[in-house]
Amino acid sequence: MITDSFDDRSPAIINPKKNENAPKADVCILTFSHLIEKAAVENYGAERIAALRSAGGEAPIYAIDHNGKTIAFFKTTVGAPAAVGFTEEAAAAIDCQKFILFGGAGCLDKEIARGKVMVPTEAYRDEGTSYHYAPAADYIKVNHAPVVADFMQQSGIPFVLGKTWTTDAFYRETRNNFEKRRADGCLSVEMECAGMQAMCDFRKLDLYVFFTSGDLLDAPEWDARVKPGQIKDTQHDAGHFNIAFALADYVARL
Repeated sequence: MITDSFDDRSPAIINPKKNENAPKADVCILTFSHLIEKAAVENYGAERIAALRSAGGEAPIYAIDHNGKTIAFFKTTVGAPAAVGFTEEAAAAIDCQKFILFGGAGCLDKEIARGKVMVPTEAYRDEGTSYHYAPAADYIKVNHAPVVADFMQQSGIPFVLGKTWTTDAFYRETRNNFEKRRADGCLSVEMECAGMQAMCDFRKLDLYVFFTSGDLLDAPEWDARVKPGQIKDTQHDAGHFNIAFALADYVARL
C-alpha cells in the first residue's frame, strides 16, 4: 500500500546533486504560471542564476535583489510530483532555506469570493508524493501558516484560514469526496500543498503557503467563476506574485 511507502531506514538510490558553488538566495518563490513568470522577469529586473532541466526543457531560476536581500523564483508545473521534484533540485542548485508556494485553488465554500486569499493550516493527503516523505496520516500540518497569516494581517490583505485538500486527480473530485472534505473544514482543493510540506519537513526546509480562491465546487454544478480571457483574480494574475514577493521580503527578515 502507498501508505506503507515512507522509509527513513535506508538511503535513497538517487539524490539531488548539490551545487558546490550554489548562489545564495534568502527566499525562493514557486509559480505555476508562464504569464506570471514573464511579468516578474520584466517588472522586477530579475536575472537568471541557475536552471532546472527536465525532458520538458529548462526552467530558469531567477533572482531579484531587493533591500539587501536576494529573492529567487522559478516556474514549476502543476502537481505534487513535479513541484516537489523541482523544489528538491532548486534547493540543490541554489543555497536557500525558505520557499514560498502560491497559486490558484478550487474553492469548497461559496461564501469565499473569487480571488480572495486562503492560508492553509493543514493539508489532506489525497496524493502520493507525501507518503514517501512522511509517515502515513490523513493530514499534514502546514507549519508556517501563523507566519503567513500575520503577514496578511499586517499588510491589510483579507484572508481566510482553514484546511486544504491536496489531490492528484482533479477529474476525480467526486461529490461524495467533496462533502467529506468540506465537513472536515477544508476550504480549498489543490495539487501540491501536502507533498510540498512533507518534502520540506523531511529536508528541513521552511515552507510558506497561500492560495487564491478560484473555481467553485460548492454549487449544484461546477462553476469556473471566470470569463473567457480573464486574467485578474485568476492563477495568472501577476498581482498574486506581488503578494508572494512581499511575503518573501517579510520572511527573509525573520
